[in-house]
Amino acid sequence: MGNLPLAAGLMAHAVTWLLKFLKPIAIVGLVVYLQIKFPQIWASLGPARIEQFGKKIAGRKGLCIFLVGLSLFVIRGAGALLLGVPLPRYHDEFSYLLAADTFAHGRLTNPPHPMWVHFETFHVIWHPTYMSMYPPGQGLILALGEVLGNPWIGQLLASALMCAAVCWMLQGWIPSRWALLGGVLVVTRLGLLSYFTNGYWSACLPAVGGALVLGALPRIQHGARRRDAAIMAVGLSVLANTRPYEGFLLGLGVAIALLAWMSGKSGPPVRVSLARIVLPLVLTLVPLAAWTGYYYYRVTGSPFRMAYDVNRETYAMGRYFISQKPWPQKTYHHAKMQAQYERELREATENQTLRGFMRRGGVKLYYFWLDFLVSPLPFVLLALPCAARDRRMRVPWMIAGIFVIGLAIEVWFLPHYFAPATALLFLFLMQCMRHLRWFQWRERPVGLAFVRAVCVVYVATVLLRIALAVTHVHPEKDWQHGDVGRAAIVKELDALPGRDVVLVKYAPDFDLDREWVYNEGDIDGSKIVWARDMGPEKNQELLDYYRGRKFWIVEADGPARLEPYGERR
Repeated sequence: MGNLPLAAGLMAHAVTWLLKFLKPIAIVGLVVYLQIKFPQIWASLGPARIEQFGKKIAGRKGLCIFLVGLSLFVIRGAGALLLGVPLPRYHDEFSYLLAADTFAHGRLTNPPHPMWVHFETFHVIWHPTYMSMYPPGQGLILALGEVLGNPWIGQLLASALMCAAVCWMLQGWIPSRWALLGGVLVVTRLGLLSYFTNGYWSACLPAVGGALVLGALPRIQHGARRRDAAIMAVGLSVLANTRPYEGFLLGLGVAIALLAWMSGKSGPPVRVSLARIVLPLVLTLVPLAAWTGYYYYRVTGSPFRMAYDVNRETYAMGRYFISQKPWPQKTYHHAKMQAQYERELREATENQTLRGFMRRGGVKLYYFWLDFLVSPLPFVLLALPCAARDRRMRVPWMIAGIFVIGLAIEVWFLPHYFAPATALLFLFLMQCMRHLRWFQWRERPVGLAFVRAVCVVYVATVLLRIALAVTHVHPEKDWQHGDVGRAAIVKELDALPGRDVVLVKYAPDFDLDREWVYNEGDIDGSKIVWARDMGPEKNQELLDYYRGRKFWIVEADGPARLEPYGERR
């Protein structure tokens, strides 16, 4: 009897998911039926006119690329004017914003602060310099946005470039009308609703880099032009400065494909390969790599030592790959940081067991599906067996195989880890659609109607969600709105005269993935300095250092409320 409530709960959960899955099937089926039963009415509707317009401009490839990028910039930019720009919430976002602030003020890094223990936080290094642990690419694009008025403008530009680059990549592999459709689908999902755009994560730029590398490959094979080799080099540099490991995986697959073609029967003569492919690629890549090396030399003291390595070796115990042994036990100054890194260690250790590896593999697949394959788009995967047998897709499948294996041996995964292969995924989806459209039933073009229905329902769902957001009805997850509590404190203090120091206390159950103690590159020059509450004795160090500032204390849990800090002792 004790198992009855559990069984009932599981059944209710299963029914809920079944209904959630059946609803889009019913809607798509209805749209397919209407197309087949009433073709003349369908031809007179808006989707048919849009389809005809797309066919007309598809041949003008440059215009299509421009329109795809521009549409994202205009639509999402208009949404920001109505609803405001997204707010940061998680460790990574604040770390990227630190890099952006540093670059926007003309510095590559910052000197270590004498009171650094009070400001210690996640994904930041303090020695030999004070800087974000991440590669510089995302910080640079956000810095451009900061110069233009707000760091998120840089993210919006990166998102527009992502959509345009994916369209350009698809044009190198499939007919232009399908490439245009793929670009539209990238805009509607990743450009408008995904955290790729609605945040400060390094997701859009890696997608740009991957699209440039993948799009240059077929163009090099078809024409062996120097320009395409240079574009591939730029894409590799973008990957190296955003997501270097995943970029390496993608570049490895592309390098194997390129070398196999160059050394094969269909490849060009060695002299042509060296002059038109290898030399332009090297001449473009070397100065870009030299700049990256110089950046790390300024930040860590060595051109071959990433800030990421410094941070992980300083703080982490769990390693990023399942075959690696944990680092030794670390000593932490703050309980919240200790709890975070102990959780990482537990997860890394669990992933080294077969059961843990399988469980986390399911979690990775769930995250991937949630952000890339929103219903009803996955329905086109019905044609995946046909696309998998397509000889033209052998190289992309090989590249994808290397990439996925490389992701599988990582302990952790978030959808932006897959970002370098974004264009590759949409290539597979478009190829599935191309095969699916030829399916007929009783001499009726059911496959074509199905592809059209999926696209119409998919785009209509996105437009509906945008309309709801404009009316301040938000069906998105809470994390897409950012950390409004911290932002409210910043707004309150900005309205007050003078300079402030905010000491932050954390409840034991405060979300480990959230953090309030983040500062700008020039901490002493900031209007607001965020620090950890370390008790009266340690806090006195800050009180003595920042004489003349107003001190506040806040509990980062529930409704945030500033309170003046007690009298100096």
